Amino acid sequence: MARVKAFKGLRPPVEIAESLASLPYDVMNSQEARVKAKGNEYSLLHITKAEIDLPEGVDEHSKEVYDKVVENFQMFKDKGWLVQDSEPKLYIYAQTMDGRTQYGIVGCTHIEDYFNNVIKKHELTRKDKEDDRMIHVNITNANVEPVFFTYPAHKEIDQIVSSVIDNEKPIYDFVAKDDGFGHTFWVINDKTKIKRLEEIFDKEIASLYVADGHHRTAAAARVGQERKANNPNHTPEEEYNYFMAVIFPDNQLKIIDYNRVVQDLNGLTEKEFITKLNHSFVIEEMGKDIYRPAKLHEFSMYMNGLWYKLTAKEGTYNDNDPIGVLDVTILSNLVLDEILDIKDLRTSKRIDFIGGIRGLGELKRRVDSGEMKVAFALYPVSMQQLIDIADSGNIMPPKTTWFEPKLRSGLVIHELK
Repeated sequence: MARVKAFKGLRPPVEIAESLASLPYDVMNSQEARVKAKGNEYSLLHITKAEIDLPEGVDEHSKEVYDKVVENFQMFKDKGWLVQDSEPKLYIYAQTMDGRTQYGIVGCTHIEDYFNNVIKKHELTRKDKEDDRMIHVNITNANVEPVFFTYPAHKEIDQIVSSVIDNEKPIYDFVAKDDGFGHTFWVINDKTKIKRLEEIFDKEIASLYVADGHHRTAAAARVGQERKANNPNHTPEEEYNYFMAVIFPDNQLKIIDYNRVVQDLNGLTEKEFITKLNHSFVIEEMGKDIYRPAKLHEFSMYMNGLWYKLTAKEGTYNDNDPIGVLDVTILSNLVLDEILDIKDLRTSKRIDFIGGIRGLGELKRRVDSGEMKVAFALYPVSMQQLIDIADSGNIMPPKTTWFEPKLRSGLVIHELK
């Protein structure tokens, strides 16, 4: 069963919380982070992207940057911009986007649950990215940014969450200026409710699922594992055994599309390319107006000013295979690999990926600019597909799921000491 426990969160004072909270480190590059943090001394980006406080061009993985991380983190605490709660708490973090609100419990999960597959994954990770986040966790001695988990919705958990949000005033409540999404945060002070939530997860929730943050999850678990190995007096209860997560019920989450743009047609003319597509897809020209896929196994394609609907033909996919049923698998196998000779989505420089939050107009823009030759929009993966894949021990193809809104970092931090 899944272990979730309260912790003494490190949090900003109410008056600076909106200014301090930031998007995750991995959704922007260094230059974008410099722009977002400009004129805002409170921004958590000074800790998560500390290269912004050093000359442009500095290697973000250099010792100089990591030293700046430590310096800035200590400064935030010294100035009272981050203050630790006196007792262990659980928290509720609500996000509102397009009139839809999802309510997550913020708590600490156990490293052993990651290694024994109670915490289930659906993506592969890259060691270099894990190593970078391990350094960040080790030098700050903290999980500065949360990971994003989901769990099978549970009626009593919903009831406890409702009892808090209906009867208590949130600590933080703001609409982010950069994306217009609402962020609301409660501290659960009732020890009886905290204890009951911990009991429910420990006795009734068999699995947690990584929704977003696979690299941060792996890094946090590896840090705990290393500290365990180096501590001759180790017990399962030291704070390094735990890492911070926001855990949402699966029925409140929505995965949006994650689309692809490709630089060239692998030496083919547009006519030859469409002829090859005809082997596996029914192709309909849809005109100049943006066309969005309406169902599973339907794709939209944009090329040379026109949108097309591609419908995968019967026999080109396997609805009984949790991986074979995915539209990313169909596109990868039948188009990107077989026709365009893009074998490895993780390393190919000929392909790029665009989260659906940016809209299909971004696909059109990238192609119309001449930077890319063709774009593909996919129907979103469902939560049930994600869970089925994780439960079966399979791994999704790269860049399959895009969750929105992104968690804001900095509303609470978990220190490992």
